[in-house]
Amino acid sequence: MKSPSLRTLLLIAALIGINVLSAFVFFRVDLTQEKRFTLSDATQMLLTDLPDDIHVDVYLTGDLPPGFKRLENAVRETLDEFQARAGKTVTYRFIDPDQITNPEEKNKLIDKLQQRGLLPTNLFANEAGKRTEKLVFPGAIVSYKGQETAALFLKGNKTASPEEQLNQSYEGVEFQLASTIRRLTQTAENRRRVGLLYDHTQVPPSRFADLLASVQQNYDLFFIDMSKPGPIAGLDVMLVPKPDKPFTEEEIFKIDQYVVNGGRALFFVDGQRVDSVSNEGTYAQPISLNLDDLFFRWGVRLNRDVVKDFYCAPIPLNVGNLGDKPNIQLLPWRFYPLLNNFGTSGNPIVRNLDAVLARFTSTLDTVRAPGIQKTPLLLTSPYTKVLKAPALISYNEARQQPDPKTYNEGTKIIGCLLEGRFQSLFANRILPGDPRANGFRPEGVASRVLICSDGDLIVNDVDYKRNAPYPLGFDRFTRNTFGNKDFALNAIDYLVDPAGVIAARARTITLRPLDKIKVDANRTGWQLLNLLGPLALVGLVGFIWQAVRHRKYGK
Repeated sequence: MKSPSLRTLLLIAALIGINVLSAFVFFRVDLTQEKRFTLSDATQMLLTDLPDDIHVDVYLTGDLPPGFKRLENAVRETLDEFQARAGKTVTYRFIDPDQITNPEEKNKLIDKLQQRGLLPTNLFANEAGKRTEKLVFPGAIVSYKGQETAALFLKGNKTASPEEQLNQSYEGVEFQLASTIRRLTQTAENRRRVGLLYDHTQVPPSRFADLLASVQQNYDLFFIDMSKPGPIAGLDVMLVPKPDKPFTEEEIFKIDQYVVNGGRALFFVDGQRVDSVSNEGTYAQPISLNLDDLFFRWGVRLNRDVVKDFYCAPIPLNVGNLGDKPNIQLLPWRFYPLLNNFGTSGNPIVRNLDAVLARFTSTLDTVRAPGIQKTPLLLTSPYTKVLKAPALISYNEARQQPDPKTYNEGTKIIGCLLEGRFQSLFANRILPGDPRANGFRPEGVASRVLICSDGDLIVNDVDYKRNAPYPLGFDRFTRNTFGNKDFALNAIDYLVDPAGVIAARARTITLRPLDKIKVDANRTGWQLLNLLGPLALVGLVGFIWQAVRHRKYGK
């Protein structure tokens, strides 16, 4: 029989061996059902290959309500996982602005955070019968080699309940941090290339300014000159923003072969044109871009119509006089649908996305296309009415009370993702003597295309007084910012690499709320159990231990 001292030495040696082994072998076990502590493969690769130190200052901390405290814990747990993967390369700290007692220093910090893009949120609560207000910054400042940028944690769909929106923010913490780190650490060698097909739109550059500036944060942006001979090549994504001039057959051939050869493309196109609107009315005229056959071969049809939706944004209208001044009120404008229906796919492009503001949008239909998987991403509400172009559009219509029974055409597709091996529109049409036959492919490698039937989705308004663009998705009448920019940027990320950092947006954390009625009815019992239960458990273990010792060593 081994002596107690030998057993102790063996135990100490085993512990030392485990510690030495842990220095060379890294593993962590995630036992949660949703794998909430498991980072995506792309995030792990990003953290493993960090070229220099990353520091994160988190400003979401302090005396917070339970929902925001849960979000703070999610940020802390995610950063712990980042550290476990990257080691000392990632450091972080939590800073509570309310702990700064010097008003001048506190205001200086708040100004700095707002300049970096970290905007505050007002929290209201009732404490001791008094209504209190607290300013919180639900985000972080990520620093790398002297550069600083903000990571925003309070994301999600604003039409959801506060609990659901905070849970959506919880699900997006990894993506927000990982995408911010990717943006800071990208080098010229690993930046992807986005091509802008700009020569087919008459929209001025200032109306695309916010989107293109945001794209350039993560990608190299190039302009595609379709007049140059040769194929479209060397791009990771081609962006086609609101074309209003027809494409020639040669240009369609270039786009066709670009996609067939594995190129990814993102189209924001209209089925009709609305030049201007008056009180009396104007007509939405059908527009032909010569893309119909190409889209049909890919699996969608762009319709010549315009959507009216009960779920819509308002516009200001003069409804009469108030004294000697006009009475301006915001009235629902059903030609400006708010797209808050993202289908059932759970695709990371639209998961937890805020509503998208559309203007004079057309509809898409899906058609049979062998080898192509079609995923509707943007859809109207079920209370939709579709007018065939040419269709009369008048501001005066906003003053009229619509008949809900006429908005009965159900949900309509506005944006559709196409994935698979695309077949060429020109298959069996290129003769051997045709100059285009050299290098022609009737069917190629797997690729991805996303088509949206509203070119205005990526057009921002402009503040002409300041000569500056508004953020994409910002409605200057309601002062709300919708999810247009997030949708476009997520779409580009997904088209470039669906297994990249964008995959972290697919994370799902299930809300498991307590039954408030049962909690209130049994509150006292649960409080006593939490208070006395641990004491009783410790006492029981002590009693059993003493009984065992008494039986073993007692005479």
